[in-house]
Amino acid sequence: MIKIKSKLYSFIKIQNSETKSKLMALVIPIFIETLLIMMLGAVDTIMLSRFSDDSVAAVGVVNQLIMFTFLLFEVINIGTSVLCSQYIGAGHRDKVVQVVGVSLIVNIIFGISISALLHFGASPILQTMGIKDNLLTLGIGYMKIVGAFAFFQAVSLTISASLKSANKAIYPMIVTVIVNILNIIGNYTLIFGKFGVPAMGVEGAAISTAFARGVAMVILFIILLKKYIPSFPKEYFTPFPFSQLKNLLKVGIPSAGENMSYSLSQVVLTFFIAIIGTHALATRTYVVNIVMFVYLFAVAMAQGGAICIGHFVGMKKNKAAFVLGKYVMRVSIIVSLVLSMIWAIAGNTIFSWLTDNRDVIAMGTYILFIEVFLEIGRAINIYATNALRAAGDVLYPFYVGLVVQWSVAVGVGYLLGISFGLGLIGMWCAFAIDENIRGAIFVKRWNSFKWAKKSFVR
Repeated sequence: MIKIKSKLYSFIKIQNSETKSKLMALVIPIFIETLLIMMLGAVDTIMLSRFSDDSVAAVGVVNQLIMFTFLLFEVINIGTSVLCSQYIGAGHRDKVVQVVGVSLIVNIIFGISISALLHFGASPILQTMGIKDNLLTLGIGYMKIVGAFAFFQAVSLTISASLKSANKAIYPMIVTVIVNILNIIGNYTLIFGKFGVPAMGVEGAAISTAFARGVAMVILFIILLKKYIPSFPKEYFTPFPFSQLKNLLKVGIPSAGENMSYSLSQVVLTFFIAIIGTHALATRTYVVNIVMFVYLFAVAMAQGGAICIGHFVGMKKNKAAFVLGKYVMRVSIIVSLVLSMIWAIAGNTIFSWLTDNRDVIAMGTYILFIEVFLEIGRAINIYATNALRAAGDVLYPFYVGLVVQWSVAVGVGYLLGISFGLGLIGMWCAFAIDENIRGAIFVKRWNSFKWAKKSFVR
C-alpha cells in the first residue's frame, strides 16, 4: 500500500511538473510579445515627438480609434483560442481546422469592412470628434493609411490565437520582434527622410506601421501552414460549419462585450477625472502607464494558463484544470503584489523622473500605495476571466464585469471623488474596491465548479 501511494505521489508530482513546464513555455513568450507590443507604441510616440508635438497628438487620437477596432476583432479571436484549446485537448483535429478556417474567413471579411470604413470615413469621423484644425489634417493622413490596412491585424490576431492554443506561442513572439525592428527602421527612414527618402512625418509613420503589420501577417500565415495546419480540406467546410461559427460568437460576443464595457467605463471615468482638474488627469495618465508593467506578468500568466486549462477541459480533466487555475492565481497575486510594493516604495522617485509638479508627484505617490491593494484584485480578475472563458463559462464574467464595474468603479468612484470631494484618491479607492469585489466573486465561481458544465466538448 505504501509503495502504491508513493508511486501515485510521484506520478502526480511528474504531472504537475510537466504542466508547469508547459505553462511557462507559453507564459514567457506571451509576456515578451506583450511587452514588445507595448514598446512598439512607445517607440512610435518617442520618434514622432522628435518630429513635432502636433504629430504625437494627432496619432494619439487616431490610435485610440484603431485600438477600439482591434477590440472588435477580438469577438472572433477569443472564441478561436477557447475552442481550439478545448478541441486540441479532446483530440478533435478536424474541429480545430474548422475553427481556424472559419475564424480566418470571418475576420478577413470583417477586417476588410472595417478597413474600408476607417479609410473612407477618416475625415468625417475625426471631424465629428472635434479635434483642432492643426491636428485634423495630420490625423486624416495617418488614419487613411493605417486604417486601410487594419485587416492585416485582424488576420494576424486570428493566426496568433490559433498558434498559442497549440502551444506554439514562440512563433507570434518572434514575429513581434521582427515587427518591432521593421517599424523602428521604417520610422527612422520615412519620418525623418533618411537613405535618400523624403521626410514624410506622420504619413511616414503610418506607412511604416502598415508595412510592418503586413509583413507580420504574411509570416504568421506561412508559419500556420508550415508548422500547424498544412491545408484546409474542402470536406471540412462543405457544408459550411455554421455550428463552429455559432460557438465562436457564443464565446466571442460576451467576451468582447466585457472588454468594450470596460473601455467605455474608462472613457466615462476619464471625463469625471477631467472635472476634478488637470493635475488629476495628468496623474491618472502617469499612474496608468506606470502600473501597466505591474500587471503585465499577470496577463501573460492568465493567457498561458487559459490555454492549458482549455486543454484539460477538452480532456475532461476538470480537477486538473481547477488545480492549475489555483496555481495561476497564486503566482499572479504574488508577482503583482511584490511589483506593486516596489513601485509604491519607489513612487516619489518614479514620478520625479516624469514631472516637476509637486502636486502630481504627491498625489501619484499616494495612489501607488492604493495600487498595492488594487493589484491583488486585478491579478485575480485577469486570471479568473481568462480561466472561466477557457472552460466555456463566458457569460458569467460579462455579467459580473458589467454590473460591478459600472456600479462600483463608476458609481462609487463618482460619489467618493466628486460628490464627497475626495478627488482622484477617492476614485482610486473605488477602483480598488471594484477589483477586489469582482475578484472575490470570481474565486467563489471557480471554487463552485459550475464552469465544468460549460465545455464545448461533449
